[in-house]
Amino acid sequence: MLTLSDSYKNGVTSSPIRRIMEMASRSNLVKMGLNPDEVISFAGGWVNHEAPEELRQEYIDIAQDRSLFHRTGGYSDSDGSPELKKALLDFNSQLYGINSSTEENIIIGANSTQLTFSLFKILLNPDDKLLLFDPAYANYPEQLQTCMNTQNIVYFPLFDAENWTFVSDESALADEFEIFMERERPKLILFSSPDNPTGMILPDVFVNRMLDVALKYDCYVAMDFAYYTFLYGKELPSYFFSSHKEYPNLIKIFSNSKWCRGLGRRLGWIEASATIVQTLKVVQQSVILCPDTLHQMALTNYINKGLKDGSIKDYIKRINDDYESASNFLCYCIEKYLSSRYTIPEGGLYSVVDVGMDGDEFVAEMLKKTGVVFVPGGGFGGSLKNGIRISFGPLVYDKAKIEEGFIRVSKVFNRVS
Repeated sequence: MLTLSDSYKNGVTSSPIRRIMEMASRSNLVKMGLNPDEVISFAGGWVNHEAPEELRQEYIDIAQDRSLFHRTGGYSDSDGSPELKKALLDFNSQLYGINSSTEENIIIGANSTQLTFSLFKILLNPDDKLLLFDPAYANYPEQLQTCMNTQNIVYFPLFDAENWTFVSDESALADEFEIFMERERPKLILFSSPDNPTGMILPDVFVNRMLDVALKYDCYVAMDFAYYTFLYGKELPSYFFSSHKEYPNLIKIFSNSKWCRGLGRRLGWIEASATIVQTLKVVQQSVILCPDTLHQMALTNYINKGLKDGSIKDYIKRINDDYESASNFLCYCIEKYLSSRYTIPEGGLYSVVDVGMDGDEFVAEMLKKTGVVFVPGGGFGGSLKNGIRISFGPLVYDKAKIEEGFIRVSKVFNRVS
């Protein structure tokens, strides 16, 4: 008889986000007696601005040119096209002043999710520990389970649930972290900044100390920069400029999914030491063979032209301003209708709110009674057990619907003092 591995006999494990999205599917909403068209969702972790018109035009130009379109049907290099690598370096250099890599330190993949999965493959053995912060992006444990058939994860608490923010004493936190590292000896640290789910930027002093401590204990550090083009009133912290030359254990993960709304036109890339890049290239040849040639060609042309005429800088500023405005309005609604305990987004798409009760129960009750969908906080870490994650990404241009969702909830929920 054909059987699945032990980890999958009862079906693939799923993250809390995926479970709540399944609960909020049209078919399930109908079963619950709700009209799917009247449901308001704050659960989606995706952006809803339009991609740059200049990028769309690149696809048109390629499709209309028989020779260029023929080229898109060919393989690119397994680690991505040299032209796109140079364009990505120029993008970070000219827009953000980040000059920490060269072309030999970049590998382009199908997306950042695939590249993170491949990182697990090359860096971790089944008995090696992955260190995540509490809270952390809910998909990381599921990815590790899928990749390694295990979840050998240790969590370091970064969030102060009593004050509902990151721990404020960065030096003391760093001291605790070094003790934790000496005891647990993880092989890889993985985190996002700006953070999913809190929307906050990890503290500068702490992360810089963490990099030194990780190097001391031969531990890799992977920073997921999915939201680094979305910053609200803050500059990039100093650790964004850290280099693998200074820290050979440092890995930076990037994606085009958010800033140019490439969620479905997926590309990702990693910046790391040449050794890591070359090892990833070998794995990539077995996983995807090569990244998509059409997407690489269009993105390369768009970046090169956009940097030259300044349009890409203007586009990113405009989009950033739109999301900052939505973030400010979200905070206004949370404060007015729901709770005074929430994180103020410093970047990204999210805030986490203390609802004073089990987040899973709150989400299920609100969906049933109000038709409003949130994500329970507990799936991101124990510190958020009484919290929910709220995403304003899909509703960035619909503030009326944002407020309507909170008004509905306020009618059935007593505000947290």
